[in-house]
Amino acid sequence: MKIEQIYTGCLAQGAYYIESKGEVAIIDPLREVEPYIKRAQDAGSQIKYIFETHFHADFVSGHVTLSKETGAPIIYGPNANPSFDAIIAKDGDSFQLGDVRIHVLHTPGHTMESTTYLLKDESGKDHAIFSGDTLFLGDVGRPDLAQKAADMTQEQLAGLLYESLRNKIMPLSDDVIVYPAHGAGSACGKNMMKETVDSLGNQKKVNYALRKDMSKEEFIKEVTDGLLPPPKYFPLNVKMNKEGYEDIGEVLTRGTTALSPEEFETAANETGAVVLDVRHQKDFVNGHVPRSIFIGLNGDFAPWVGALIADTQQPILLVCPEGKEEEAVTRLSRVGFDGTIGYLKGGFEAWKNSGKAIDSIESITADEATTKIDEESIPVFDVRKPSEFQSEHVIDAENTPLDFINKHLSEFPETDEFLVHCAGGYRSVIAASILKSRGIHNLIDVDGGFGALKNAGAEVTDYVCPSTL
Repeated sequence: MKIEQIYTGCLAQGAYYIESKGEVAIIDPLREVEPYIKRAQDAGSQIKYIFETHFHADFVSGHVTLSKETGAPIIYGPNANPSFDAIIAKDGDSFQLGDVRIHVLHTPGHTMESTTYLLKDESGKDHAIFSGDTLFLGDVGRPDLAQKAADMTQEQLAGLLYESLRNKIMPLSDDVIVYPAHGAGSACGKNMMKETVDSLGNQKKVNYALRKDMSKEEFIKEVTDGLLPPPKYFPLNVKMNKEGYEDIGEVLTRGTTALSPEEFETAANETGAVVLDVRHQKDFVNGHVPRSIFIGLNGDFAPWVGALIADTQQPILLVCPEGKEEEAVTRLSRVGFDGTIGYLKGGFEAWKNSGKAIDSIESITADEATTKIDEESIPVFDVRKPSEFQSEHVIDAENTPLDFINKHLSEFPETDEFLVHCAGGYRSVIAASILKSRGIHNLIDVDGGFGALKNAGAEVTDYVCPSTL
């Protein structure tokens, strides 16, 4: 038996490759499926099953394409209602894979169809669970993402999740391995650990949601407390995962169309495409296509695209570092953004050399920013998450979280200069690009973010551990 976790950091997502006696099962595959097919071919094995733990909201799964390419059936747990052919397994059903078996544990709560898959080894012993978004390391799946589809409140779903955990998961042996669908950084939970694999026994000790003395009422309150609104692209991804989607090969062919500066400009004007610049933030600060939006490939690229562009049908034109075009289109497609219509051939340098208008962002060091704060009382806007801001922030700064920057536009000064910063410099440049695209140009980015400001001696609030908030 072989188990491989295929973890994608920018999505904080884990897919799984399980192999026994020449037969392979894939759990929650990414949209680009060739790596799974190649793994199986290299091992002389055949993909027999494709298991989906639920209808994912934060990424587009590769189940439809993988089934088409291999002939392997797609398997969901109870209550799933996809538009394509699939096996809808019953609670307790079992699937033979070589010398091992995969059992279906219906665990509703995150969504109504949420299912955990229990792997029994060659001797029939419980070996591991693939818990999807039912159980994370340090947390559980948020119960508010499916409430409209399920016609239930988040409190009712949380109650179901409580029963699922206590009746299906917690009775399992402590030595069972937990393989979750997501880790720290995913918007599908609140407080996940950075580790991606753990024993169930350790989770029973450290995961707040698995406390033995926890009542259902306490569980519901703790799980639903402090939930931020989910990103707007989530229901669009659910729709694609339930109804199917365009083959990624077609998306890549269209998205990697090279356009001259003239063709690029014409396409932007005729289609209303968002010009998305995915270079490093320092390159964007120094010069960029006017009104373009910066979201760099080197950060949490796909989730920020989903949160800030939101509409998966939005046409997109790319400004990329040379050779990164296919990567950018692929990573966009992972979260359902299939509307890329081309990229700027020769990158920003080609645009600049063509004589077309360019823009830039004023950026200063933390030392310079601290002087401005002390001597000029310049307003400071912090675009970090509320928990980061509450933990520690510059005195008198305003918190305008990047996730919801469009709701805060009226709070920024119309003419007077102001500072904008995040933790290290990535998110603040995203925010600056959005503000400039909305006609707000009187901003100054703080290079290095809050960490640099604190080191430069800016006056900050007393530190509070984020875990206590």
